[in-house]
Amino acid sequence: MMLPLTNPPKDYAWGSRTLIAALEGRPPSDAPEAEVWFGDHPGGPALVGDGSGRTLDTVLAAGVEGAPERLPYLLKLLAAASPLSIQVHPSKAQAIEGFARETGLPADAPNRNYRDDNHKPELIVALSDTFEALCGLRPLAATRRLVGALGQGLGPAALRARLERPSGDAAIGGAEGEDADILRDVIGWLLGGSADVEVASLIDAIGSAESVEFAAELATTRRIASVYPGDPGVVVALLMNHVVLRRGEAVFLRAGLLHAYISGLGVELMAASDNVLRGGLTPKHVDVAELLSVLDARPAVVPVVLPTSAEGASRGVEAFATDAPDFELLRARVNPDSPATVTLRGAAIALVTAGTITVVGGHGDRTLRPGQAVFVTRDESPVRLAGDGEVFIAQPGSPG
Repeated sequence: MMLPLTNPPKDYAWGSRTLIAALEGRPPSDAPEAEVWFGDHPGGPALVGDGSGRTLDTVLAAGVEGAPERLPYLLKLLAAASPLSIQVHPSKAQAIEGFARETGLPADAPNRNYRDDNHKPELIVALSDTFEALCGLRPLAATRRLVGALGQGLGPAALRARLERPSGDAAIGGAEGEDADILRDVIGWLLGGSADVEVASLIDAIGSAESVEFAAELATTRRIASVYPGDPGVVVALLMNHVVLRRGEAVFLRAGLLHAYISGLGVELMAASDNVLRGGLTPKHVDVAELLSVLDARPAVVPVVLPTSAEGASRGVEAFATDAPDFELLRARVNPDSPATVTLRGAAIALVTAGTITVVGGHGDRTLRPGQAVFVTRDESPVRLAGDGEVFIAQPGSPG
């Protein structure tokens, strides 16, 4: 089975009026366009573009040969014109426990942390020339140098003191564990409500600080502060790795890793979940204690993921490797002289991001242009990709 998929963009305030529109070859929109969901997630199931009015979740729930009743992944186009909230996602075990603990809360309660019992690892690949993000906590020695550039005001002095390693015994895990404890305590202090005066002083200091080594980090943090004035998440952002992806590069965000997307257009693939613990840059609920319990505060540089040749596919098809069992993301770039073939692992979604691609299965075909997608069941495999352009394919991850 091959089903065309459509969905209107979600108009979250941080979305872009131009990025998705330009991809699809239309004028800028009148409202922000933040995300287009291609999947069966109940928060925004894709519409089946055959005129029937059905959504993908109802089609799968009714039973489709070669497809599960629920997809384990959710594929999105994401377009950020301003920063998203700083956030972290739970592990599978944490999600199960947290969801059970909140059973008595209404499903749409604003103070609910766990909307389901699933984890939410995610991968994002840049489609714009650059995609800017904050990912994970910067190694502590570098953060101390950065904070040293903020001057001698009340806030910088207080933050420097809290970032210094205590002289007592190291925490479990040695220096890495001790650094994680320091950073977890600092984040709790910043977000907990007792440091409002210091936070204001720090944001003022960020506004005037100069540093050759951290010029990009300071410039980004000042932009964030202009969107969220006075938000303690501005200072949390200062503790995070500043990552700028080039087109075709990706980052993988595992459970517990603090992150925030800042600007750009990307293809995002994640486990099918809506579990988000927020840590600032948002008017939504921030549960500091729960955030800290889920947070993996070990500082480290987050590696950029580059695609490699995909197993079970022809030349021109690449995979973005992760350890997520829920999904795998493939990218194929084809031209009239070099079509590609992919053997699917399970029910898949193909999304075209450049040019014109025809997806040819065992029982039919669909021609797609940028921003268009098709759901493909496994019995169509192997699928042939012909035309001239670029297509991303989301499918289940390796069971191994």
